Amino acid sequence: MKSTMVLALLLLISPVTDNVTTRFALPAGYARQPNSPQSFGNYLQNLHLKPAGTHTKTYQGNIAATDAYTAAVVDMSVGKEDLQQCADAVMRLRGEYLYQQKRFNEIGFHFVSGFYCDYIHYANGYRYHNDKWILKAVKDYSYPNFMRYMQLVFAYAGTLSLDKELKPVTDARDLEAGDVFIHGGSPGHCFVVMDVAVNSTHQKVFMLAQSFMPAQDIQVLKYTSPWFSLDKPSEIPYGELINLKSLRRFE
Repeated sequence: MKSTMVLALLLLISPVTDNVTTRFALPAGYARQPNSPQSFGNYLQNLHLKPAGTHTKTYQGNIAATDAYTAAVVDMSVGKEDLQQCADAVMRLRGEYLYQQKRFNEIGFHFVSGFYCDYIHYANGYRYHNDKWILKAVKDYSYPNFMRYMQLVFAYAGTLSLDKELKPVTDARDLEAGDVFIHGGSPGHCFVVMDVAVNSTHQKVFMLAQSFMPAQDIQVLKYTSPWFSLDKPSEIPYGELINLKSLRRFE
């Protein structure tokens, strides 16, 4: 009885982390590919997940059409509008990562029009109008204002613009957490690589996450397994994008 109470107290002080690295077992013969502590890949690996068994839901609170492919749901807001769709979710994750590290000058995304919407302008009170910045507000680097900035990005950016921003990864051996499988289009689609494992013959498997249309929770995906491979086709929606030609990376 005493030992049970001590364990419960320890869990309250240091709760068990629930993320893709702790919830999902590695395939036999594979080891997790390491990431540097400050990397985008490490950030994704450590994102907190909602409790096991949580359904993927749309921004309206309905169970999403993609729910059958849910391995886990990332514990992150989806908003109350139909904005945080596939490319938007990837940009949200990238923006959150940079915001947490206070790398404000690196937060920025192109709109489909080509306009570069950088966070510094927005945080300093400028507002977007017809591909120009107009000073209208006071300086505000708070998190709620950051989320207003991200909502603006969601409204005017998409797979077409994000595809152009990312650089190609030309060698499958270089695949790492934080990479993106993307096809820019209307509609297009994209997945973000959450985790990577490698075996003794340098073969890699990886975990993927996505949002969808209509806007939904960011879900970690599964088909027959939560681990995907470039060598094995997957019949998830847009699974044809899981190939080297579609693989991209943030600068």
